[in-house]
Amino acid sequence: MSESKLAGQFFDAAIGLLHRVRDEEAGSISAAGAAIADAVAAGGRLFAFGAGHSSLAAQDVVYRAGGLALMNLLAVPGTVGVDVTPATLGSALERVDGLAGAVLDSSPAEPGDVLVVISLSGRNALPVEMAMNAQALGLKVIGVTSLAYARETKSRHVSGTYLKDHCDIVLDSKIAVGDAELTAEGIEAPFAPASTVVTSALMQAVLATAAGDLAERGIEPPLLRSGNVDGGHEWNGRVMTEYRDRIFFRR
Repeated sequence: MSESKLAGQFFDAAIGLLHRVRDEEAGSISAAGAAIADAVAAGGRLFAFGAGHSSLAAQDVVYRAGGLALMNLLAVPGTVGVDVTPATLGSALERVDGLAGAVLDSSPAEPGDVLVVISLSGRNALPVEMAMNAQALGLKVIGVTSLAYARETKSRHVSGTYLKDHCDIVLDSKIAVGDAELTAEGIEAPFAPASTVVTSALMQAVLATAAGDLAERGIEPPLLRSGNVDGGHEWNGRVMTEYRDRIFFRR
């Protein structure tokens, strides 16, 4: 099987998943966008959290050209992508009870803020407790996860629950258990994960919805522009000054 054929199969699989989330998650995307717009309009702050590769979609909406300036990364040291050595330590930290509570207690998050928790499996202690504790603190929680894991795997949290069970709004990425879209003769393991593509697209769709919702209310969305276009730095400086009490990635 040629590499080009496999590449085409991956693109087809990813596009198929994108079509599914567009059509099947439209209501949840709309609700999530409205929740974010509500927080922005009410003076609240926005946070995104993900561990391991799920952190990539969270990072993609922070300090992003074309993105909302108020989106802040809620980082747990050792779990942001593969930023530790050995990289397997990050996976181990996702299973540590109590870590999420300590992070939230030392964060600037307050009641009325919005926290997006991204976890493909939604079964580990860290994302489950992040959502659970955030709700207890009065935050609105949006979960981005694959509901297939809740149907086909066992929770690793002592409660037996999943991320989906502690969210106000859930976005289902439709990713199959194992996160690998392709199989081929001569290759023993399934390969070509699409979760980052789909989850990032879901996040951008939610923020696009939020921006439109704010505009419909007569509120200028606090968007950032690219620093590589003329006037971009000046625009961003104005936005960051206006919203400096709700932006934490500059501190």
